[in-house]
Amino acid sequence: MNTSPSLSGFERRALLTAGVISTVAACAVVFFFNPERFHFYPLCVFHQVTGLECPGCGGLRAAYQLMHGHLAAAWRYNALVTLLSPVAVWLAAREIIRETTGRALPGIVTRPVFAWILAATLMLFGVLRNLW
Repeated sequence: MNTSPSLSGFERRALLTAGVISTVAACAVVFFFNPERFHFYPLCVFHQVTGLECPGCGGLRAAYQLMHGHLAAAWRYNALVTLLSPVAVWLAAREIIRETTGRALPGIVTRPVFAWILAATLMLFGVLRNLW
């Protein structure tokens, strides 16, 4: 028997609204403040300690370039962020549509096997990007 408390409709909508507002605000900051020119963004601790690039290194710069329509530049900063951005947008849009309309859109990448594939891809990408 599941004894964990579930969220009411109001609570789910409030969380969704807070998530959307936070995401839009974060995207606005990255859009208007180029991570190469403004240095208030957090530094990668893994890179600071080891000198190697983690799978996320360059992700903010790639996001900035994507938001400005520079696909090749985004790819050079972080190919994985560039490839996974459409998936992230789809999953976010899918959740928003499901929550606001009740209509469930296809969600093949929400199966557990994809979490394992993503974990393996992150590890492989993290190793390979330091060998290039």
